[in-house]
Amino acid sequence: MNLLKIALLQIAPGNTPEENLQKGIKSCRKAKEYGADIALFPEMWSNGYHIYGRPVSAWKEEAISAESEFVRTFGRLAKELEMAVGITLLEKYEDAPRNSLVLFDRFGERKFVFAKVHTCDFDVERNLTPGEDFYVTALDTACGEVQVGAMICYDREFPESARILMLKGAELILVPNACPMEINRLSQLRARAFENMTAIATCNYPGSVPDCNGGSSVFDGVAYLPGLEHSRDTCLLKADESEGIFVSGIDLEQLRNYRENEVHGNCYRHPKKYGLLVDRKVQEPFIREGYRE
Repeated sequence: MNLLKIALLQIAPGNTPEENLQKGIKSCRKAKEYGADIALFPEMWSNGYHIYGRPVSAWKEEAISAESEFVRTFGRLAKELEMAVGITLLEKYEDAPRNSLVLFDRFGERKFVFAKVHTCDFDVERNLTPGEDFYVTALDTACGEVQVGAMICYDREFPESARILMLKGAELILVPNACPMEINRLSQLRARAFENMTAIATCNYPGSVPDCNGGSSVFDGVAYLPGLEHSRDTCLLKADESEGIFVSGIDLEQLRNYRENEVHGNCYRHPKKYGLLVDRKVQEPFIREGYRE
């Protein structure tokens, strides 16, 4: 069995970007020692998602470019280790920063820059610029090519996010996170994996970080297997609250066989009947202050 191994870097940030850089490098090296093909950071690693309880002007000053030395270091490290790296950052962007993920392949090539689409506009994230789209890329790994997309934290709470990624061909969705992963949020991830027949890997901060509790997870999205009378648990890994690097392997052959033969995902959808989902007139009575299209 040839498994695609994903390392979830459930680590606590330091007090400065430089501390985060050095700890991130060390964690990636450890992930490679564990045999990882992909290493994923929690949300906004460059400044440890340290945007609450501080003046907006202060943390905006911590935004860095996707072309910064901080980010480029992880591109070079990906090439050195021959391991894909998903590094997260508070990205400097036009008038207001973005909450972003930069994915490098094992050759150090940047595959995409994804910015959180569903920023938490009910809170301090209203000061961020939302992303415009969801991306899927062909990621070359030691297990062969895999189609990879991304969501960030609150994106998870909208079924459309994972559905669009599935329609674009995603087999694996990477999800950096920074919030308590309690039963309802874990259930959302389980559901997104089940309904789209995609694997979903989520990396959170450990319990030592305020308002976080670990619980990083991997769901493989394969609910039924030949020979099994009932459905199976799609959860391959659920970390505890401790700080550490958690690795899980996804059987890509099993996932692809499942997607070819099962009834979820795009198999029996009726897109023409879903017009209300994008009808502005229907949405208007429910739109809250601060809503941004």
